[in-house]
Amino acid sequence: MNASQTNVTRSRAVERLVQGQATSDGAGVKLTRVLSQNLQRRLDPFLMLDAFRNENPEDYMGGFPDHPHRGFETVTYMLAGRMRHHDNTGNQGLLGPGGAQWMTAGSGLIHSELPEQEDGLMEGFQLWLNLPAKNKMIAPFYRDIPAEHIPEFSTADGVTVRVIAGESHGIKGAVARPDTEPLYLDVHLPAGTRFSQKLPAAHNAFLYTYRGEAIVGAGSATAASPAVNGKAVADRHMAILANDGGDGIVIEAVVPTRVILIAGQPLNEPIAQYGPFVMNTAQEIQQTLQDYRDGKFEAVTVQALVA
Repeated sequence: MNASQTNVTRSRAVERLVQGQATSDGAGVKLTRVLSQNLQRRLDPFLMLDAFRNENPEDYMGGFPDHPHRGFETVTYMLAGRMRHHDNTGNQGLLGPGGAQWMTAGSGLIHSELPEQEDGLMEGFQLWLNLPAKNKMIAPFYRDIPAEHIPEFSTADGVTVRVIAGESHGIKGAVARPDTEPLYLDVHLPAGTRFSQKLPAAHNAFLYTYRGEAIVGAGSATAASPAVNGKAVADRHMAILANDGGDGIVIEAVVPTRVILIAGQPLNEPIAQYGPFVMNTAQEIQQTLQDYRDGKFEAVTVQALVA
């Protein structure tokens, strides 16, 4: 057992398995909504996770035309395909395979995400990350993170880990954010391998399998053989990790498996959501709607997102 697998003494267990709901958004883009509003309090500070995996161009060609956001951050991570971002701050960027886009809507902006391909696979995720009340009206941030700028490492067992946000095994990710302190890993496990990740006790965490089948919570990372008490998380399923005192997570793979692992510090603040707007009170939502009607989203300044 290599040293990178010895830092978790007891893995968190799987509290609940969630199979996302098929839906569509934007101009008819087919996707799976994995984390929805009914899980926002449990998985605070995360508000939504959409997964998309479409081979048929008719399922994604409409893209996401101009639409507004306020009060949270969006994190788009592409596995395959190309999407073009435009917003009313003058930003534009091309999101390609293995790349990410981190956008803080803050006080409000209007943007579009449109495919820049006519055929082939379009696959990836969009995560919504809440902002604390004190930061909901900050100036918008925007950053494109090309695939080659996302740090990655491999363990002695051949597990590959891409660190989009946070830190894993001493490797700092492409982005670090205050308050919510998000961890976002893309983990590729060959058959017969195991990976462990330390998690702060106070953080809410979940895992989503997008290839193969992950075995989660299989004892300690120092076990000499695969544990029998792990919970299987099949392709296109999410595992909510229990806040049970475990100091991290242990993931095993019997078959080649790929997962994203996400964790963050809960804000423990009220959540008021109306479509693409997330504030703390109903009154703030009403003000947001009025601001949008009054065209205030059309005159914003943008700041650079610093890692």
